[in-house]
Amino acid sequence: MKLHPIINSLLETDLYKFSMGQAIYHQYPDYKTTWTFKCRNTDVHFTDEMIEEIRDQIRAYCDLRFTEEELEYLDGIEWFKGSYIDFLRLWRPRFEDFEITTDAECGLSIEAKGTWLNTSMYEIPTLAIVNEVYFNMAYDYNELIQSFKERLETKYENLRNGKWYAGVFSEFGLRRRLSAEAQEMAVQKFSELNKDLKCATTFIGTSNVYLAKKYGVKPVGTMAHEWIMCVGQGNHRHNPAYSNWYALEAWVKEYGVLNGTALTDAITTDCFLKDFQLTYATLFSGVRHDSGDPIEWGEKMIAHYEKLKIDPKSKTLLFSDSLNFETADRIFRHFQGRAKVAFGIGTYLANDTKVPPLNIVMKTTACNGQDVAKISDTEGKGMCKNPEYVDYLKRSIKWRMDHEK
Repeated sequence: MKLHPIINSLLETDLYKFSMGQAIYHQYPDYKTTWTFKCRNTDVHFTDEMIEEIRDQIRAYCDLRFTEEELEYLDGIEWFKGSYIDFLRLWRPRFEDFEITTDAECGLSIEAKGTWLNTSMYEIPTLAIVNEVYFNMAYDYNELIQSFKERLETKYENLRNGKWYAGVFSEFGLRRRLSAEAQEMAVQKFSELNKDLKCATTFIGTSNVYLAKKYGVKPVGTMAHEWIMCVGQGNHRHNPAYSNWYALEAWVKEYGVLNGTALTDAITTDCFLKDFQLTYATLFSGVRHDSGDPIEWGEKMIAHYEKLKIDPKSKTLLFSDSLNFETADRIFRHFQGRAKVAFGIGTYLANDTKVPPLNIVMKTTACNGQDVAKISDTEGKGMCKNPEYVDYLKRSIKWRMDHEK
């Protein structure tokens, strides 16, 4: 490797990977998935040197193991069970699950195939590695980190002096961070907000479990789109228009009332609401927005809670779609006093420099040999290799929405 090791702990991933991982371990240990990398930037090209470094970094990541101290930390999170902690004690990433080639328009192709238990864990470290390698090799990294520091200081001061008010927010930037150094700098800096008694905005934590442990802040995260896609569409007997019902049912079976923030837009929020009726709306502490207009979505969720005679002020609306503090300020002020409002802010906190961030993803594209897809509230956020399956899924959703009262 030409760079220092980028991933240095198996805790260096988002919390929801462990949350989903436990439920996968207990309920779907035999499921198999394919994960596919995609760079959405049309002007980005990965060189052969970058690809070789990415390959070496992923190989180094696959040599890591959990330490007993790390497992003890996870065991201290109330919803994790001893059986899953024991599994993690034995678990290791498998480099053999990866296929890394130059067969892509951007010059970099990555696919991971294997058990869902394994491949789910690869997404976040892989994206973090790709980002850090790219920005170190394509630019003068010292200049980038300097511009990052300057912008971070401005954000901090604008929150501290009340120019922006974001209520409660968390840092969600691991998958698209400039570097491990930059993300840690952001978490450390915003942790200082809570020591300033004059600051009305509260930094609650980070999705990065390693940094949450290091800085004594809350690790944040429940479920991702993969959970709804694989649980709802990985079983060939399921009607995919009911993906949310299957996923919510399995989540409650695993966690009961704990760890309950439901993701609404895997197959459109309108379809989600068909299944998010009184029992689930009561059990889950809140819902997460990840596509579509945030104000329209929030109004829709409040109206839905009110229709079910649930006080919206007892529930959390968590916003996590391409946020900055100005947008968070606007959303917070709109819903203030009508519901609990929180924000998960990613790229803007972990990769805000003088150059545009990468728009890279690594998504589940197959489960148990069958295509899976996401139909979000914004066009173009899905990633499925089979247009015919996407058409089938859309038609299934439309039939349900048109015929089911």
